[in-house]
Amino acid sequence: MSKKLGVTLTIALLALIAWGLLVESNSFSFVVDGQPVTGPLKGVVGAAGLVAALIAGLCAAIILLFAFAGTAMIVLGGVVLAGMIVALIVFPFMWPLLIPLALLWLFVAIAQKASPTRFP
Repeated sequence: MSKKLGVTLTIALLALIAWGLLVESNSFSFVVDGQPVTGPLKGVVGAAGLVAALIAGLCAAIILLFAFAGTAMIVLGGVVLAGMIVALIVFPFMWPLLIPLALLWLFVAIAQKASPTRFP
């Protein structure tokens, strides 16, 4: 599955580079030391620029993934806490059931910490 996806993404990237360099070649120009790049290396320089932009975008996406994942965990924790408080306020008749379950949960957690693990 991942090999097919990799081949598909590689072909899509090559198609994007070809489209950007051949079809839309008048929309941009590469200037090095004040002179526009011409000749057979124009496509190579353009492809390298597109690949560098792709790598920079991927790195930025990875950084944002971790930043937003951390923020999302904090927000999710707040939403769960708020939901528990609302549930306790809205359903007070559940207290007689929830208190023994919470105590049982606490005892099981303490017992699991005290006993050695059975599976290495």
